[in-house]
Amino acid sequence: MTAIKHALQRDIFTPNDERLLGIVNVCKAGKKKKNCFLCATVTTERPVQVKVVKVKKSDKGDFYKRQQTWELRDLMEVDAKDASKENPEFDLHFEKVYRWVASSAAEKNSFISCIWKLNQRYLRKKVEFVNVSSQLLEELPKAEESVPSGESQSVAGGDEDALDDYQELSAREEQDIEGMMEMCEYAVSNAEAFAEQLSRELQVLDGANIQSIMASEKQVNILMQLLDEALGEVDTIEGKLSSYEEKLQSVKEQMDQISQSNRLIQISNTNNVKLLDEIQFLVNYMDLSKGHIRALQEGDLTSPKGIEACINASEALSQCMNVALRPGHDKLTAVTQQQLLFAELRDTFARRLTNHLNNVFVHQFNHFSHFKMTIPQFYRSSCLSLPGHDQSSTLSQHTEMSLPKHSPLHRDLLRYAKLMEWLKNTHREKYEGLSRTYVDYMSRLYEREIKDFFEVAKIKMAGTSKEAKGKFATLPRKESALKQETESLHGSSGKLTGSTSSLNKLTVQGANSRRSQSSSLLDMGNMSASDLDVADRTKFDKIFEQVLSELEPLCLAEQDFISKFFKLQQHPAVMPPLAQPETEEADGGTASRIPPQAEHRQSLSSEKDLVRLMMNKIFQSIETELNSLIALGDKIDSFNSLYMLVKMSHHVWTAENVDPASYLSTTLGNVLVTVKRNFDKCISAQIRQMEEVKISKKSKVGILLFVTGFEEFAELAETIFRNAERRGDLDKAYVKLIRAVFMNVEKVANESQKTPRDVVMMENFHHIFSTLSRLKISCLDAERREAKHKYTDHLQSYVINSLGQPLEKLNHFFEGVEARVAQGVREEEVSYQLAFNKQELRKVIKEYPGKEVKKGLDNLYKKVDKHLCDEESLLQVVWHSMQDEFIRQYKHFEDLIGRCYPGSGITMEFTIRDMLEYFSSIAQSH
Repeated sequence: MTAIKHALQRDIFTPNDERLLGIVNVCKAGKKKKNCFLCATVTTERPVQVKVVKVKKSDKGDFYKRQQTWELRDLMEVDAKDASKENPEFDLHFEKVYRWVASSAAEKNSFISCIWKLNQRYLRKKVEFVNVSSQLLEELPKAEESVPSGESQSVAGGDEDALDDYQELSAREEQDIEGMMEMCEYAVSNAEAFAEQLSRELQVLDGANIQSIMASEKQVNILMQLLDEALGEVDTIEGKLSSYEEKLQSVKEQMDQISQSNRLIQISNTNNVKLLDEIQFLVNYMDLSKGHIRALQEGDLTSPKGIEACINASEALSQCMNVALRPGHDKLTAVTQQQLLFAELRDTFARRLTNHLNNVFVHQFNHFSHFKMTIPQFYRSSCLSLPGHDQSSTLSQHTEMSLPKHSPLHRDLLRYAKLMEWLKNTHREKYEGLSRTYVDYMSRLYEREIKDFFEVAKIKMAGTSKEAKGKFATLPRKESALKQETESLHGSSGKLTGSTSSLNKLTVQGANSRRSQSSSLLDMGNMSASDLDVADRTKFDKIFEQVLSELEPLCLAEQDFISKFFKLQQHPAVMPPLAQPETEEADGGTASRIPPQAEHRQSLSSEKDLVRLMMNKIFQSIETELNSLIALGDKIDSFNSLYMLVKMSHHVWTAENVDPASYLSTTLGNVLVTVKRNFDKCISAQIRQMEEVKISKKSKVGILLFVTGFEEFAELAETIFRNAERRGDLDKAYVKLIRAVFMNVEKVANESQKTPRDVVMMENFHHIFSTLSRLKISCLDAERREAKHKYTDHLQSYVINSLGQPLEKLNHFFEGVEARVAQGVREEEVSYQLAFNKQELRKVIKEYPGKEVKKGLDNLYKKVDKHLCDEESLLQVVWHSMQDEFIRQYKHFEDLIGRCYPGSGITMEFTIRDMLEYFSSIAQSH
């Protein structure tokens, strides 16, 4: 081991200015044995750094290399495993635990002793030694401890020299040896002589030392005497200390008894404090005042003060019942009794509250139902009091179309909202029972009010046409037809009384009779532009808007009340049985639009779904009545669907902005689908009417009725849909209608026998182009351009075909001239052709004097006037186009004469100026 130490010192630590003080041969515990060395080193420079270095022999040679280094100050614990038995294992706790097995227990002990000494010198006991024998942990000599850290390394290393038999020479020692070797010249050449001289000098010094010691015998005796006296004093002190120790032992026993007593007193006080805390907790949180108990048992639920007292008492009761008891409290008799009292108070108050609210529901329902005259009753009353008057007129004038407001009921019931929340959290069954009771009463109340309201709306809506026309009293009124029409309008769930049904039937028959007077699209669609029709539609629009305006605040107010009263806004709740909808009413009508499977899934959804389902139950008749009203409006006038689509779209948009998932938004959205379907049917009916139109074979066609019908439809639609949300639906309808108009105009033009095809196409497409240009419908820009193109093409075609060749022989002559030129004959040589000489040209020109030309043009004007209609006023346009075409032909003839017969002096019998005069005089004369 010594040789290894010297080798490691020389090869590894000396180059790094380090000194090796301890070494141990180890291997890692529990693994394949690969030996290495743990070395304890210190640096030779100040400040001194103490390290533990792991050194391993290289695999490629016999030299050693440093593998890992730890600072001794990072060492937290040294665990020798067993202090009583020899054991080579030990642990060093740095940033993690390193487990080692030494080659022998002696090496391990020597290394741990070295670590302990270095710790004592440089770290001041910062390292903890566990399971280490006390013999290894010896105190350093006082002289060593008194050496300051700043002195020279030679002084500080005295103890380190004792740890190892090898020590390097200090600088002073080296100087002394060098001095001695200089005094002896042969010190290097003759080492033995130099060693003998040194031995002799050492003997001389030893002898001098012995003589000095013998001379100091007296001082030694004095020193020994002083030591004896000191030992005597030490014995005296030890005796006194023994007596003191005996006295302190008795004091210690007394102090132990006092400490035990104090500990028992402290435990008792702690227990008392905890007991008091438990008692105060139970008293504070499980004690209900007498006032609250009295309010729960006998509190007045009709007065505001009594309701407030009941609310406070119920909240206090909930706090007492919901207090979180500590472990063991439930075993106390007083706590059990209090819980029983609270449960009894809860049940008693829940029963009182449920009975009271049931009575409130019944009272409010009877209050709103008392002395309420239904529509049939009012109808009979009006008929009796006003004999001889028109019945529908009487109804429409004397009935007010408005829904009753339930804000007083809501205001009275909202006082109990907090009590309903308490009931919801404590007695779920009673809460659900109250919910069912409220929904049952309110559904019956709203059903009657809504039916009466819609009856008034239908009577007023039906009265618009009857009041305008005033001719329906003479129409036949068969009871079977009346019944069938009533059922088709109102369905099985919305039955009218006999008188009201008769009135509606009369109105529908009147409207249908008015439509049947003509087979045109305009009359079939009831699209008359008269003031009476405009007034009817305006009045219908106001009635429909009033219906929606009355329903919207009613539904929103009821939904807001349900949310607040039944506390359906805070926490998710299981849906009560009241929300389960019936699939069919007693009379066979649909009770709810939501199927049972969907509602079963919604029973586990949020409370917003519960609110909506309660609203479905309460207002189950709204959707049916709205559909019935829409059907009536559509039968009165199919174009009422335009008004209904705009109004319904606006109200759906408004409802979705308020709450997209609300009952009102959903219901209006469903009804909007029906309105949109009616609108599509209206458009389809117009297109079908266009396809079925027939024209007379004996009269000229003129402007087709469905063309003017489209114009009036577009004017009406643009007025209705101005700034509407559903403008896209109208644009799609425009495209369908205009394509149908184009197609059927061409169809009629092809079938026309009296009027030329070009005239039919020209006049109607001119009218369409004028309409689209005036209305400026952006989605029909392409159709507007197409209409203009068709109008221009057919105008030109008609002019060419009608004008034809007014100078027929002259035209044939010049056609021959052009044919010769085309065959290769030079233009100036055409006059030498036998058939086209100058003489032949003069002969043809003489056949067309100005008088004959004017007469032919006059006949042409009469023919054109007979073809064209007066509504479109295209006669002058066509006549002017013919004038331009005639002038073009005239100039063409003159040009050919100038090129083919130069210098001949041949001219036409009339000039362009004469032609303009002919055309102008003919137009003025007619």
